[in-house]
Amino acid sequence: MRRSTCIRLSLAAICLVFGAAAYQMTTEDLMVSTAKAWLASLNGNQATSAKYKLDNPDYEVWHFVPDNNFVTQRGYRRNGLTYNDMTAEQRSLADALLAASLSRAGFVTAKTIMSLEEVLRIREGDTVGRRDVNVYHFSVFGEPSMEGDWAWRLEGHHISLHFLMRDGKLASTSPTFLGANPHEVREGPRKGVRPLGAREDAARKLMKALGPDLQKQALVSDKAYSDILTSADTRAELDGSPKGVRASQLSDEQYKMLLDTADQYTVSLPAEQADARRKLIRATAKDDLYFAWAGSVEPGGGDYYRIQSPKFLIEYDNTQNRNNHSHSVWREFAGDFGRDVLAAHYRLDGHGVDVPDGQRTFAAD
Repeated sequence: MRRSTCIRLSLAAICLVFGAAAYQMTTEDLMVSTAKAWLASLNGNQATSAKYKLDNPDYEVWHFVPDNNFVTQRGYRRNGLTYNDMTAEQRSLADALLAASLSRAGFVTAKTIMSLEEVLRIREGDTVGRRDVNVYHFSVFGEPSMEGDWAWRLEGHHISLHFLMRDGKLASTSPTFLGANPHEVREGPRKGVRPLGAREDAARKLMKALGPDLQKQALVSDKAYSDILTSADTRAELDGSPKGVRASQLSDEQYKMLLDTADQYTVSLPAEQADARRKLIRATAKDDLYFAWAGSVEPGGGDYYRIQSPKFLIEYDNTQNRNNHSHSVWREFAGDFGRDVLAAHYRLDGHGVDVPDGQRTFAAD
């Protein structure tokens, strides 16, 4: 099928999802219908690669690095079906599922991040397939339905998105990882593209607005870390007490800047789920909410920040590739992968399935 035809099919599927909002279809309705449509389009071999039981141990195994040499370096193979494994129609249906699960802004951000693989392919002169805009894996866990539990995941280079539904409600959207390489396109026809720019700018605005004493307290390291500290751990953990400046030490205007920064990690989600995250952020007592910074306060100098509460953790880092390669993540200490929801489910229903613990603990500073 010609490329123009494929594009029309994809746009038609996406418009169907976005247009459905006018008819009061919920996010959950759309997720179930698009997941079912995508799965129904698969043949037997494809379905084997795409569909798993919800209690599959791989459900909580995730990463955000490229596929090239993945098995050799990580010791396991990613599950799921990639765009390369699909027909044009199936790709359109997969995109419809993605569009149903995110806000419009979130869908655009995700597709922009994927498109950066082509920027890297041209820049690096890649001829071996290390950079491929189509190597993003779609996996469904359980049976899509408005009853019971099921989940789906999209994963590839710089994207790892997780969605768990329970009894017709989107119960978990964590972890949410988005990265960008390059963080800012600095040459060619796409010069200036910066899909995660707002996440960096909002935090830097806050850091610069702090007075000397609070800025000194917020700065936990003169040098930014090489990556987010929780990496792709199954369970997000940081050693020791939270460090940085407490929200209770901020002025009203500075606190608003802190909220603005944290809110950047809600805008990729549909309205109801974004609102739930914003409420969680604002429900945190100011004495329990911390902002920490590492590295240069000036753009391009390499920087890291985190926002930490007893329930959630935000991390952002931009140090690789001469400080033009960013990673960002929203984690929930108890709720990643819907762990708290599923744990209650297994206890109540007597499935006898243990929720796996994390594998490592990281020193924070």
